[in-house]
This record gives sequence, structure tokens and C-alpha cells, in this order.
Amino acid sequence: MHFISEELEQYIADHTSAQGSLLDELEKETWRKVLVPRMISGHVQGRALAMFSKMISPQRILEIGAYTGFSALCLAEGLREDGILHTIEVNEELCEMQDRFWELSGKGHQIHRHLGEALQILPQLEGPYDLIFIDADKDNYLSYYEMSINLLRPGGFILVDNVLWSGKVVDENAQNDKDTIKMQELNARIQDDDRVENLLLGIRDGIMMVRLR
Repeated sequence: MHFISEELEQYIADHTSAQGSLLDELEKETWRKVLVPRMISGHVQGRALAMFSKMISPQRILEIGAYTGFSALCLAEGLREDGILHTIEVNEELCEMQDRFWELSGKGHQIHRHLGEALQILPQLEGPYDLIFIDADKDNYLSYYEMSINLLRPGGFILVDNVLWSGKVVDENAQNDKDTIKMQELNARIQDDDRVENLLLGIRDGIMMVRLR
């Protein structure tokens, strides 16, 4: 997944603030122990998530898809001191790694995990949230988006990951791929949604930034 040259990607990483030793170790452990390690946000995208969170200074964050806990730690950097981050994860096997690194960060008391299917958990949550990050199974992205809108405060932000889908969204040869079609449908839905204003950012695999009017 390289939209630009590897040399330029390295230049970007070299000119982006370091993520710190704890996130370095979590990233390394993810690559050593988890089956699909490329799903981790990684250095540059992680710094983008942290920067967005610091700009917004949220009281309440919702994350749909925790994976190994890396993105939650990045988002938690901008939380207010009395803020809370709710994260949803379906894979119980990842909980030990999440808990260990969250506690080491000193942010563990601000992170509350909901274990189970997001479609079942989201209706049980009470908004409003200031910032929502969607990075879970692509089959349900449209549903996650609509449910997130209902949980978001006016002026709040949604960040949706993987909206470029390795460039397949503009690849005519990928038009029969169901995940590509779902991502195209989501991007079109957001673009036509008069409830929001949006910006598609070419960071890593694409992040759609959405602001509720």
C-alpha cells in the first residue's frame, strides 16, 4: 500500500514527531504477535490521530475497533484530564495486550472497553461524543457512520479510516470487489450528506474527517 514513493514516505516519517517508546514497543509487539499487523495505525497516522485529538481537546471519545490498543492511546493524548474514551473490540484475545499497554501509559483509568459486536453495543451507548474514530470491519461501515452521527454532538468530529482502500476506490479493475464497493458507497454517502462537512485526507490508507454541522 504505497500511494507515494517509499522514499517520500520515509521522509514524512522522519519529519514527524516521534511517538514515544511505549508506542514503539506496542507497534513492535503487534508485528511480532498478531496475525494481521498492518492493521495497526502506525507512526504517522498515530501522530495524526493524536494531533486531531489535541486540537479538539475532547471530553468524550468513542472508538469503533480497538485492535491492539495503539490508536486508543494516540487519541487519549488529547483527552481532558477528566475525559473518557470508550472503545469497542470484538476480539477477546487482544484484551490482554490492550490492558497492559493502556496501564503502562497512565491512561488506563480513562479508557473503557466494550467487548462484543459494535452493532449491538452502539445502541446501548449514550452520547454525545466529541470525537469518534471508526476503524473496524468494513461490511458495517455505513451502519457505523449513521449510528455515530446519532451519538455525536453538533460541531463534533468523526474520523473514518481506510477510505481509500489501498487505492481500489479509483481502480476500475476492483469494481467487483464487495469491500471496495462498500467503501465507495460510504464515501459517496458522506459527500452527499448535508448534515456534515467533510475532508478526505491522504494519510496512509485515507482518513475521512467529518464535522457535524
